[in-house]
Amino acid sequence: MLPVALEPIRDGAVMVGADGRIAAVGPAAALEPHPGAEVVELGEAALLPGLVNVHAHPELSLFRGALEDLRFRDWILRLVGTKRVAMDDDDYRAAARWTMVEAIRSGMTTLAGTESSAAGAVALRESGMRGVLYREVFGPDPAQAAESMAELRAAVDLLRRDETELVRIGVSPHAPYTVSDRLFRAAAEYSLAEDLPMAVHASESQAERALVTAGEGDFAPGLRARGIDTPVRGRTTVEMLDRLGVLDARPLLIHCVTLDAEDILRIAEAGCAIAHCPVANAKLGHGIAPYPELLEAGVRVGLGTDSVGSNNRLDLLEEARIASVVHRGRLASHEILSPADLLRLCTLDGAAALGMEDRVGTLEPGKDADLCAVSLAGAHVRPVHSPEAAVFHAARASDVILTVVKGRVLFRDGALATLDEAEIAAAMEVSATRVRRALVG
Repeated sequence: MLPVALEPIRDGAVMVGADGRIAAVGPAAALEPHPGAEVVELGEAALLPGLVNVHAHPELSLFRGALEDLRFRDWILRLVGTKRVAMDDDDYRAAARWTMVEAIRSGMTTLAGTESSAAGAVALRESGMRGVLYREVFGPDPAQAAESMAELRAAVDLLRRDETELVRIGVSPHAPYTVSDRLFRAAAEYSLAEDLPMAVHASESQAERALVTAGEGDFAPGLRARGIDTPVRGRTTVEMLDRLGVLDARPLLIHCVTLDAEDILRIAEAGCAIAHCPVANAKLGHGIAPYPELLEAGVRVGLGTDSVGSNNRLDLLEEARIASVVHRGRLASHEILSPADLLRLCTLDGAAALGMEDRVGTLEPGKDADLCAVSLAGAHVRPVHSPEAAVFHAARASDVILTVVKGRVLFRDGALATLDEAEIAAAMEVSATRVRRALVG
């Protein structure tokens, strides 16, 4: 057992109360199950807190492998154009539900998503997972700001009617190349006034940096062709967001690849958290975020997969392994992101980035029983000298054998308990066929 709050416990056990909270943690021999309690034997496995994915796009699962080897601006345009002509509410619903199937199977118990539809929030509730859904808002033309905010308010009002203890709604002014200064400011004021968590794609690419700092780069011609000015907006994206009051809302800043030392200081002083997505950042050719430097500054950083349209996989165990390898290579250090650090990054650090560390992220009495178990029996995992190293450097998402949220089993013995996987798969394939035809056309 890997509790995070304690050292690993061989032959450990977790006792879960009827309220879905952890009642006791320790060696199995020392815990006395309540009469009538179900005892789940996991065999050769590691039991740990449920994995926390701090950034994904549930509605984009239909684009896995469909947007390969494109320049970032072209990747965005092809994605948006295909969504516009090929996807309706049923397609978004199928995509988001398929994301939950994959997430639960890979041991994720908490997922934070950003999207332009309501599908992710519905799918999270159906699946029994925990999460935050940040409703996106767009509008690069300052003249659009009032209209965009009216649409955002209406959408959020509807989504919040169905908020639950497990699923919360937030807002996401998407990114500097799709959101004007006026809209950024209005969204931040709304977030603060309504106590809505916020997420922003920020400092992601050189194309974004060129637009903000010089009014040029890949995004500028398209904006100017639409009659939208591209003035210099700041020394950096983070400086711009600070000036506009966005950092006052303490948003989750997604990616943060192109930060400098002053940006890191601003983020730390504002108390913002970061969603680190190393695979998508590398695959799209954006670079490597300064994760160790952010930690040294005291910034909360969680791990995210981004969408499978950019990453191809929804596998936080692989994401953690690649994070370790990438940063060790960048800094020529064998000490960065040890297996114990990766365990914390995927659990407690992710929970802290989302403001949930008081409820999940560790196995200790009083916290919600969000758990996952990873089999250590596979040929690619054995022999096991260190369970932490085995989980994060040898195991894969397909080795997950148990996923539990607040004491409720979502996945066990190879089967989902809350979703009809076959039905969702059939609907997903129908929707994916329409997307494929639109892409080819």
